[in-house]
Amino acid sequence: MLSSSSRLLRVLSLLQARSHWAGTELAERLEVHPRTLRRDIDRLRQLGYPIHASSGVAGGYAFRAGQSLPPLLLDDDEALAVAIALQVAASGTVSGVEEGSLRALVKLEQVMPTRLRRRTAALRSAIVPLQRGGPTIDAGVLALLAVACRDQLQVGFHYRDMRGQSSVRTVEPQGLVHTGSRWYLVAWDPARDGWRTFRIDRVEGRPSTGAHFAPRAAPAGDLRAFVSGTLAGVQQGDVARVVLHRPLEAMVRVIPASAATLEAIDETRCLMRCGAGQLESLDSLAYWLMAMDVDFDVLEPPALHERLRAAGERLARNLARAGR
Repeated sequence: MLSSSSRLLRVLSLLQARSHWAGTELAERLEVHPRTLRRDIDRLRQLGYPIHASSGVAGGYAFRAGQSLPPLLLDDDEALAVAIALQVAASGTVSGVEEGSLRALVKLEQVMPTRLRRRTAALRSAIVPLQRGGPTIDAGVLALLAVACRDQLQVGFHYRDMRGQSSVRTVEPQGLVHTGSRWYLVAWDPARDGWRTFRIDRVEGRPSTGAHFAPRAAPAGDLRAFVSGTLAGVQQGDVARVVLHRPLEAMVRVIPASAATLEAIDETRCLMRCGAGQLESLDSLAYWLMAMDVDFDVLEPPALHERLRAAGERLARNLARAGR
């Protein structure tokens, strides 16, 4: 038989795992009498947890939205995961959450037992975040878009594309994808009769929500694969094609799927395809290739040859000056 405090934790865990539990089923899972379960539910309500009870044949228990945040009960692994997430969020790419993340982390560490506080301190000293590699976005904009995706609400916004051109879009949002350095919105664009991806840092101002829309099947069945394909130029016309003189198995460990698509040519070479819009400019792609420490042959576009030639000449001049 579980102790009272352990049983309360178990009740909370089960209630969060499903949207509704029949009273008899929940009591059987906990191996307690229904009267004991009712007392546990009353105790949790006193602690501030918004648990709704219904009677009748389909009666049972379910979490409901409350007026305030109740006490949070976490096991060791959950507390450690939250601490790591808060530390990452404090130095992440979403602006407006840094201060709140640090405050929450301090509060969490204050109530941690010594064994967990030591593990958290070790992680904090060992994890050294690099300088942000991408633009920051507003937390409020991200939250509004997430709600629109969840509630299937049309969303309108001003958008600035990679060429700096602005347009007004009204779309049906499907989901948000984070590539590690950038956030993207995947949405159906009725005006263009197709799926589109939008970099959220290029959304200007605050989006507005509109009417409900009928849900659609996700493009390609997987939002992450769709965004990766779009970024790699699979669905764009301007594509760079480069032969890398390394086996496919070696290059997939270096080049993420969000940056380019790779396919084997033979046992020693593979073909990389990368959309011109992925790295913002051919100059970025040229320097990226030079930094990979691998021999390569550019198949297209011709402009990439010119960028590499100019970069090579500039490097040769610098080396010549350094050798004087």
